[in-house]
Amino acid sequence: MKVSRIGLISKKITNIDEMLPVQDILLQTGQIMQFGSGIYAYGHIPYLVKKNIEMVISKTLTKYGCSELSLPILQPENIWEKSGRLDKYVEDGVMFRTLTEKGNYCLAPTAEEAIVTYASSRLKTYKDLPVTYFQIGPKFRNEIRTRGYLLRGKSFDMMDAYSFGRNQEDLDLEYENMKKAYIDIFTQLGLNTQPVGADSGNIGGNKSEEFMCISPIGEDNVLFDKDTGIAINSELLEREDAKDYLNEVYGIKNIDNLVSTKAVELGHIFQLGNKYSKSMSASFVNCEDKLENYVMGCYGIGVSRTLAMIYENSVIKNDAGKVDGFALPLNLSPYILEIIPKIDDEEKNAVANKVYENLLNKDIQLLLDDRNNISIGAKIKDSKIMGIPYVVVFGNSLNEGKVSIENNKTGIKTDVPIDKFEEYVERLNSNKNCKF
Repeated sequence: MKVSRIGLISKKITNIDEMLPVQDILLQTGQIMQFGSGIYAYGHIPYLVKKNIEMVISKTLTKYGCSELSLPILQPENIWEKSGRLDKYVEDGVMFRTLTEKGNYCLAPTAEEAIVTYASSRLKTYKDLPVTYFQIGPKFRNEIRTRGYLLRGKSFDMMDAYSFGRNQEDLDLEYENMKKAYIDIFTQLGLNTQPVGADSGNIGGNKSEEFMCISPIGEDNVLFDKDTGIAINSELLEREDAKDYLNEVYGIKNIDNLVSTKAVELGHIFQLGNKYSKSMSASFVNCEDKLENYVMGCYGIGVSRTLAMIYENSVIKNDAGKVDGFALPLNLSPYILEIIPKIDDEEKNAVANKVYENLLNKDIQLLLDDRNNISIGAKIKDSKIMGIPYVVVFGNSLNEGKVSIENNKTGIKTDVPIDKFEEYVERLNSNKNCKF
């Protein structure tokens, strides 16, 4: 890809939001664009990073035995009437609705009703169970208070999964399986997350854990027990029986030993029991030839939030401690390297373009900065703004038969003979699954 085709806004970054500098830089450089409160478009590179995140999620959940599908975004309200949740969502103003003469519809804020409708049409007997379905796609919630660009929006992307089982034993197994899958996913994404005991909120159900990423920009308070190291969401302290509940469920004996820190919730897992299958009369034929309601689990990962935290985790800071750009992980960056040719030198420019074409023909994704009237220094700066892991200038060093590749994260430069450059990039590409 040539940089001139990306549409990057090349500008001096000023007046950075001190609370959310990372996403503010993405906004100022046009990599994300606000259409309204809590409504954002993704530019070329953030969109591709998001797709790579989704690929990690999809491949990992498939590895753990989950079945991917796609449920409708536009849903008839009658399935929400069936579950008994429509009035609550309308009263709270969360749901975006379309009221017509031929029926009322809503944009899905969540998918419990849809998945139960889908599953009950095919999971007929105990022999079909257990199973876990998942999808990745947009959700819509009329959030009264949007926050932090991609952290809390009215339109956002998420993975939501639902397990269906015969009994509590099935649910426990699927729940633990998904917990392991989440740990695997966040490890691959290079994010240090902490499973945290939590309240199930409007979704309902019993056992519930959140996957929190410790960060000063978070709006959640995570409490760590100094004695056990166990973590919980501070919301659990609002329970009337908080002291007894924390002791019984988490083994936290003294709430005075809890230490608070800020965090961003990236994932959530619930044990729903038969809350939705019962209200929607969704059942299977058990081994005794009797109808029985499914026992369900619910699991979600906020893809938009995860994207934001990937950028937070990829920050490059200057000597003054200010955000200077990003260096995305090799396994998530759509381009591993940017070539910057000396455009005003016909011979050097030709060498750069030839190498670029050769690598493209080997299915290696990289950038060529073909823009005129922009200094090499400005192009290097833009490579960091875009989050490209490595950058190389095809300039005067070619006179000595070499080029210098810079790691944008560490600033370390490696001299590579020009006749070995393509081989070097191929090795980088083969290491994409390694964190850098």
